[in-house]
Amino acid sequence: MSFGLNRVDLIGPLGADVTVNQLSSGGRVANLSIATDEGYLDRNSGSRVDKTEWHRVVTFQDGLVNMFEKHARKGRLVYIDGKLQTRRWSKPGEDSDRYSTEILLVPGSRIQFLDKPNGNGAPVAADPSMAAGDAAMQDAAPSSPPADEDIPF
Repeated sequence: MSFGLNRVDLIGPLGADVTVNQLSSGGRVANLSIATDEGYLDRNSGSRVDKTEWHRVVTFQDGLVNMFEKHARKGRLVYIDGKLQTRRWSKPGEDSDRYSTEILLVPGSRIQFLDKPNGNGAPVAADPSMAAGDAAMQDAAPSSPPADEDIPF
């Protein structure tokens, strides 16, 4: 008997807001796209070449679908730990099959947002229940990163 490992770890920004669709079975599915970038120097020209790879992420887990609906917005930096899955389907009227490789988030997968909701640490929108003094305090908050000695690790 052989054993294998099917695991994918990605860190990158979301390319779009989450898309949630209702299934005929009554469940829901969330679809995300994550971009990863890499750069290298071209051997012939010596110039830097940047390349973006797009990854499709899918989950049917109700709790994750709910969390993504609330928090998964374009540009958010996210860490995803899932597994690869390739689906095959055929489109009506076509003779050939189509394939899609996705990262499937299943129970035990890990998801973590690595930034604040709008990417710079400020709140996404003012909360109407927030007192005027609280809003002024947030506006006065520094936008620069903390000094190295302020980081607890």
